Amino acid sequence: MNDIQTLHSLPASVTTVDVKGKTVHIVGTAHVSQASVDDVRRTISMTQPDTVCVELCPSRFQAMTQPDEWKKMDIYRVVKEKKSLFLLIQLILSAFYRSIAKQLGVQPGAEMLAAVDLAKEQGAELVLADRDVNITLKRVWGYLSWWHKLKMLFHLLTSLILPDKVDEGSIEDLKDKDQLEVVMDQMARSYPQVKKRLIDERDLYLAHSVQHAPGRVVVAVVGAGHVPGMVNALPTRIDTASLLELPPASIWPRILKWAIPILILGLLLYGLMQGPEHSVQSISIWVLVNGIFSALAVSLALAHPITIASTFVAAPLTSLNPTIAAGWVAGLVQAWVKKPTVADLESLPGALGSVRSFWLNPVCRILLVVVLANLGSSLGTFVAGSWIASRLF
Repeated sequence: MNDIQTLHSLPASVTTVDVKGKTVHIVGTAHVSQASVDDVRRTISMTQPDTVCVELCPSRFQAMTQPDEWKKMDIYRVVKEKKSLFLLIQLILSAFYRSIAKQLGVQPGAEMLAAVDLAKEQGAELVLADRDVNITLKRVWGYLSWWHKLKMLFHLLTSLILPDKVDEGSIEDLKDKDQLEVVMDQMARSYPQVKKRLIDERDLYLAHSVQHAPGRVVVAVVGAGHVPGMVNALPTRIDTASLLELPPASIWPRILKWAIPILILGLLLYGLMQGPEHSVQSISIWVLVNGIFSALAVSLALAHPITIASTFVAAPLTSLNPTIAAGWVAGLVQAWVKKPTVADLESLPGALGSVRSFWLNPVCRILLVVVLANLGSSLGTFVAGSWIASRLF
């Protein structure tokens, strides 16, 4: 049986596991706590590890250690490759923690940066132990229904609105949860499949990374919520192949992608057969409802007037063309009329500190325009299609 104990000489947040000839010191941290930074420094200084594992993936590590990378982002490419939603989600996650950290005077992920710096100073191997955040988000997203996806997006957006003050006592709540889980807390509690992808799978992945870390003494710096799962998983054999698989593409979205436009076109054709009056009214309903819903949606993102007008014109057409989305058109137009400058990209990390700054940043606004235009067009398609069908039958 593996010897699991909390060493008295180390901070209380440290759990030590002896497994397979390796001593692993797991430091359970809060991501916005100065005490956690101190615990990490003390643990690494006392144990002199061969390897330091941190709860970061390469993309998150790069974003944390190379803030100037924002300057290189091609917003046109993001929109064209349909990555706007995932980038927006990542920005919202960052905004949530930056808002809390700003109030407490602690840099988000400061304990991870401290671990990285100490590993370099002591010549220890550095292991980025977490699963890529894009895979995690895609696995969470891919196993949700359409309705649950809308609910998750709503929770992410509302998470930007934080209490006026976060005191040190609130950090204790954060210690029991993962950084991603805090933001999607209600979703994680309401839907077991979210917790499984968001927390449980990453417990296994982190444990696997620690198992294969070089050296006999390893310090693993992770969110406190991961510690119990990692302790249970470390003695076991872990297959990471299944943890890296992307969700299988469902056939239903592809069917609906074509079936809905065909159905709408069928309704319009049927109206034409009923007489010119029916045809004109059906077309008017389709154009006005779809256009207005989409235009109003992008207006919420404070889109440029040209973008709003373009969205109104494009939405009724793109809703009938499965190869083009309303958000794709709206986002490209917004990027064209209000092209982000280098200064806008440089200010992006700072814009994540408040709702107002987030909403007003040109880069964030383009992403919001894409997402809201697609939501507005989808809702407009449903309302207009139902209205036209009710008039004809």
